[in-house]
Amino acid sequence: MNGICEISVKFVHQSQGIIKSVMARSIEETLNRLDTSKFRSSFHLSKKDREYIEEKGMDVIERHARDFVKMKLADPYPTNDGKQTPMSGHPVFKAMHGTACCCRSCLNRWYKVPVGVPLDEVQQEKIVHLLMGWIERQKDRS
Repeated sequence: MNGICEISVKFVHQSQGIIKSVMARSIEETLNRLDTSKFRSSFHLSKKDREYIEEKGMDVIERHARDFVKMKLADPYPTNDGKQTPMSGHPVFKAMHGTACCCRSCLNRWYKVPVGVPLDEVQQEKIVHLLMGWIERQKDRS
């Protein structure tokens, strides 16, 4: 499947059903690679962003991430592609830029996600997990 190559989601069957576990090492490797980019590594959470995350909680932030990915990236040709994600105003927006998940062009350049093809649910989930990994990493930095 075409998509975010470095991020793999593995489904594990257990007696209670299917548990989705993100391969943390893959996310960590991807985040480390992004850190080598002068532009991508220039994005950081502000004090206001951290306070917002603390106030809302990570579950709400993850729901926001899911909504933004669906709204801004899932379509094969999003409106204003390349300019649809603000640089600030929400922690997820910063995460989208910091992880090169801000537009279809960046998804293509960094992760070989084809332009002109809608993102499926698995691809969207992988992006959300990467965004949340970036936020977790940034949240813990001073």
